[in-house]
Amino acid sequence: MIAKLAWRNIWFKPLNTALSVLLLASSVAIITLLILLQKQFEEQFSSNADDIDLVLGAQGSPLQLVLSSVYQVDAPTGNINYDSAKVWMRHPFVHKAIPLAFGDNYLGYKIVGTTPDYLEKFGSKIIQGKMFEKNMEVVLGAVIAQKLNLKIGDTFHGTHGEAKEGEKHEEFEYKVSGIASPTGKVVDNLVLSNIESVWQMHENHDGGNELHAHEEEPKEITSVLLKFRNKMAIMTWPRMIAQNTKMQAVSPAIEINRLFTLFGVGLKTLEYLAYGIMLISGVSIFIALYNRLKERKYEFALLRLQGASRLQMFILVLLESMFLCVLGFCFGTIIGRFALEMLSNASENDFKIGFNPFEVIWEKEGLLLIVTLLLGVISALLPAIKAYTMNISKTLANG
Repeated sequence: MIAKLAWRNIWFKPLNTALSVLLLASSVAIITLLILLQKQFEEQFSSNADDIDLVLGAQGSPLQLVLSSVYQVDAPTGNINYDSAKVWMRHPFVHKAIPLAFGDNYLGYKIVGTTPDYLEKFGSKIIQGKMFEKNMEVVLGAVIAQKLNLKIGDTFHGTHGEAKEGEKHEEFEYKVSGIASPTGKVVDNLVLSNIESVWQMHENHDGGNELHAHEEEPKEITSVLLKFRNKMAIMTWPRMIAQNTKMQAVSPAIEINRLFTLFGVGLKTLEYLAYGIMLISGVSIFIALYNRLKERKYEFALLRLQGASRLQMFILVLLESMFLCVLGFCFGTIIGRFALEMLSNASENDFKIGFNPFEVIWEKEGLLLIVTLLLGVISALLPAIKAYTMNISKTLANG
């Protein structure tokens, strides 16, 4: 009875109710989006960097080298001499070295020259066909195979550079030899070939003139992903390589921690903004309940005359606030996930990184629900006390 009456009361002035719910839903949506985004963003970045102690590449921005080589979301800092890199790749301290060579794309998906170890690093296996063995054979990431509907034996022409609309290599065609299992990581959005395919493509693209026929240019790669047997090398190699070569060795962990720090500042600012909006919504709920109590005090007095207790009046006002907060929370979580879905679609197109809007982070979202309900209790406290202490005789006499 009390709950049904409370539900009807909140729709006594639908515009006021809608405003309160909208403000609260906005703040809950922002916080929900931030909770999901931060967790999934950090998980994706951490999981893609597993088993990579250092990235060896051309001198330039360390963060750019990590983003391009580990996450495939930036242009590389340049190329390095393959023979020079092999000296470090074969060092006794190195447990595994995975070379990477970039240069072409297919419909915006990067074609990466590498070794089978790269697929193994992500825990992916060939589920159809076989691993690339010859030049121009490629293994497709799971997302590419699904989105572009490519099958074993299909052929296609690569496009020079990273731009989707670049110059096509009409003289060579890639052939799909295998399709990799899905991992939820960056490899799902890559076309993988051997390094020789990248060299062959670029030798042809760069001219094929008489000079090339008599003088073979030194082979180049983009970077090397290194995993060490001796963890001390992680500390000593960056300085040693910088002093003795024209390359740099960068720790993904250090660079991503810096990125998370910058990312965290922006998230914290948005979080403060969201809690500010939540505070405003609490004030809005308080004003709505307080005005409603003043406007309908005679109805409250009549309810008391009909047998309703002081405690029931207190609970009635409290329930009105709770209903508003539950509505705001429910709409907010839905809007937040809808926003994450749109963000995921945009990031998949631009950065080949997706987010899951249906994940539920029980601990943090549960805490958000508690904070929302607590806001409702605080907002309703003064109006509820006034309803509890209402003097029936005086109210009706003044009426």
